[in-house]
Amino acid sequence: MRLSPGILAPVLLALAMIAAPPMSVAQVTLAVNITVEPPELPDYDQPEIPGPGYIWTPGYWAWGDDGYYWVPGTWIEPPAVGLLWTPGYWGWRDGVYLWNEGYWGPHIGFYGGVNYGFGYVGTGYLGGSWRGGVFAYNSAVNNFGGVHITNVYNQTIVNNTTVVKVSFNGGPRGVAAQPNAQEVAAARENHIRPTAMQTQNVTAASKNRAFLASVNQGKPAVAATSRPGQFSGHGVIAARSGGNYHSGTNAAITGKTNVNINEHVNVNEHVNEHVNVNEHVNEHVNVNEHVNEHVNEHVNAHEQPPKAANPPPKPEPHADVAHAPPNKPPPPKNNREKKE
Repeated sequence: MRLSPGILAPVLLALAMIAAPPMSVAQVTLAVNITVEPPELPDYDQPEIPGPGYIWTPGYWAWGDDGYYWVPGTWIEPPAVGLLWTPGYWGWRDGVYLWNEGYWGPHIGFYGGVNYGFGYVGTGYLGGSWRGGVFAYNSAVNNFGGVHITNVYNQTIVNNTTVVKVSFNGGPRGVAAQPNAQEVAAARENHIRPTAMQTQNVTAASKNRAFLASVNQGKPAVAATSRPGQFSGHGVIAARSGGNYHSGTNAAITGKTNVNINEHVNVNEHVNEHVNVNEHVNEHVNVNEHVNEHVNEHVNAHEQPPKAANPPPKPEPHADVAHAPPNKPPPPKNNREKKE
């Protein structure tokens, strides 16, 4: 029996959610205390699509051992039918910049309000949508080049190309945006981490010094590619102009780790509050138990004094010797002694 596209799409999506390791409801955050402001996004054109079924993933500034480096935007095949890409974004909080990793999900979540262009205008995605198990493309946004794409529609978008602008959310200089109700709901859905091809794209960029902001001054020679990890030849697009690059050393790196937090969509805050309360109660219980132990020790010490291991020996009895009562004369021996 053959399944129609309308039935096949949700089936494949469900299987993908089961097979792939789900993320937490919140985005994975790179917990590195970075005090250097991320460069602004460079201005570049979108390379042509490799073929039907690919979805555009915008470029971004990542952090490495030598500072910020550019990860080129590229076309990616989604891990399953019905999934959309929510880009990652930098968020400013408590004087440091935190990276919130992008993810695949059935709906677009919050990505900081950052306008990455090509349909990612700060909220949602206007570059295309799933229709009957097939991805349809907005011709007003995407570059098809010489590739024949049949599932196409046209929806005009103002400023649909990336321009030089801020690349992070929050703080005095970042984008002032908060998640809307739809983005909060999307954050509670199961998410799938970036694919192996996306990871390969990031790894290749991190090993090429030409992508460092300190080298290209915010204007990478390879701003976007048709295929991930392909940094030369056909399909490679250079930046037309660069973003403002703020040089400086980072003085507050504490190490890299992935944690399930999100400074905007704190879905787990309520759970954490209960956990913290329980821990606090447990601390008091443990303290009380410790106090009770000491009190019981003192009470037992008073009620039942400890016995000596070897009790002192009893005194030996004296020999049978008659002792006169003190201060009394001895009794007379006979009656004559009494008369005299």
